[in-house]
Amino acid sequence: MQLVCPRAVLSAAFTVVGAVVPSRTPREILKNVKLDAVASGPGATSSAQLTGTDGDGTSIRFDLTDVECKVGGSALLPTQRLTSILRELTDDTVSLEVNGDAVWLRCGGSEFRLSAEDPADFPTAPEFVEEDYFVVPADVFRRLIKRTLFATDAESTRYALGGVLVEISADQVRMAATDSRRLAVAVGTCSVEGQPVSGSQQPVVPSKAMSLIEKSLGDEATNVCLAIHTNDISIRAGRASITTQLVQGRFPDYRKVIPSRYEAEIDLIASTFLSAVRQSQVVTNEESRGVDFTFAEGTLRLASKAADIGQSKIELPIGYQGSELTIRFDPRFVGDFLRVLEGSSTVHLKLINDESPGVFTTDDDYTYVIMPLSRDS
Repeated sequence: MQLVCPRAVLSAAFTVVGAVVPSRTPREILKNVKLDAVASGPGATSSAQLTGTDGDGTSIRFDLTDVECKVGGSALLPTQRLTSILRELTDDTVSLEVNGDAVWLRCGGSEFRLSAEDPADFPTAPEFVEEDYFVVPADVFRRLIKRTLFATDAESTRYALGGVLVEISADQVRMAATDSRRLAVAVGTCSVEGQPVSGSQQPVVPSKAMSLIEKSLGDEATNVCLAIHTNDISIRAGRASITTQLVQGRFPDYRKVIPSRYEAEIDLIASTFLSAVRQSQVVTNEESRGVDFTFAEGTLRLASKAADIGQSKIELPIGYQGSELTIRFDPRFVGDFLRVLEGSSTVHLKLINDESPGVFTTDDDYTYVIMPLSRDS
């Protein structure tokens, strides 16, 4: 095999595909990325594709652009080693040549010879060949992932908490994630191609797979296509095709967590609120990680205190005219929500009392619920 392509293209592709490659696995072959290349010929141009898999149900195929292939073929490329090499190179063009069990990489005055395993032993990865699927605009899908993924709990023994719930119908997609201490729910629009089954589609996609999808959404991606099956989901996004096993287990009935009535509602600007939260977090630790949020007439006061560290008090003006109310939140959870918003966004904070969940909403169908911390300690 002989292949020439832009270094930036190959490096970016390796960054995406390498995200699924396991760093530790008893199957050493999975630490590689497979390269398949087709040479140009009469009426056909060169093409190449990278494939990676974690051997645990998630795989990705990624098409390379602007390649010139003189001799087609397949090769296994050691992911970690090649990623390090591409990071250090500076010339614009990279050539790859495979001879037997060796891969030669040349770029400018640099030349590397790497040992390679037999590509025939590498697991196959499914292609996206669906005729019935849902279509979500790429910018919408990217926003929904960004607004929910951080609220998952990959370490939980309740496996469903380690993924993102995707509720999808003919015209709406809703993602939800929770770690039992907070809940993030984001809504967007979608459409259908063919006749995918809708209504009962509520898969839980692993957080690692969601992160992979987010990484694969390059600027050229306009839509994300989703085909949902009983045990897995197939996705096409831009130059990537991704298949992943769904998380087993029942996702909590998150709607029961969101209160239906409130005693107070306060409007805040995301950037100003985030600045105050970040300041209050400085004087916290693992033993005293809570911050008191006191809403009084015209003022929000954030107060934190930790032994052997000190204390803080931050005030900012707000348009609140109700009775004074103090509630204790983990500032990390509040900050996680605010960081995924545009700084100019208006946040609506809805409260009942100091023992009930606080509900943060935006004007574009984003809801975030945080359980308060006890103020007894």
